[in-house]
Amino acid sequence: MDEANQQGGWETFRNSIPRVLARHCPQCGKGDLFATRFKLHESCATCDLVYRREQGSMTGSMYLSAAVSEIFAAAVAVSMFLLGFGLVTGLIVGFLLIAAFAFWFLPYSKGIWVAVEYSTDVGNREEWVDPR
Repeated sequence: MDEANQQGGWETFRNSIPRVLARHCPQCGKGDLFATRFKLHESCATCDLVYRREQGSMTGSMYLSAAVSEIFAAAVAVSMFLLGFGLVTGLIVGFLLIAAFAFWFLPYSKGIWVAVEYSTDVGNREEWVDPR
């Protein structure tokens, strides 16, 4: 059993966040997380950790992405109001900024969600997170 599986779920989550933000496996930190910008590999090429174990497992990343994008949208709206943007200009600029942010953040939300699932399963001592 490796060091990550001997720790609790929270400690594992803290350790896996830098790995997934670098687009690497949350367990070993070596294998690539993504095949393309938006598509996860099925599993890690280095340690065989399965990233998507079941259909619908990425639903949490969708909610995470939506929530963070909404917070960003609120910050953009307040900033534009304080800077005195007109309605049409504010809507156009705001839409472009928010769309670009959502496009940029989506892979990170998927990676973070893989880390959440991995950490939860380590904490629950699920068999699938044991090193291979």
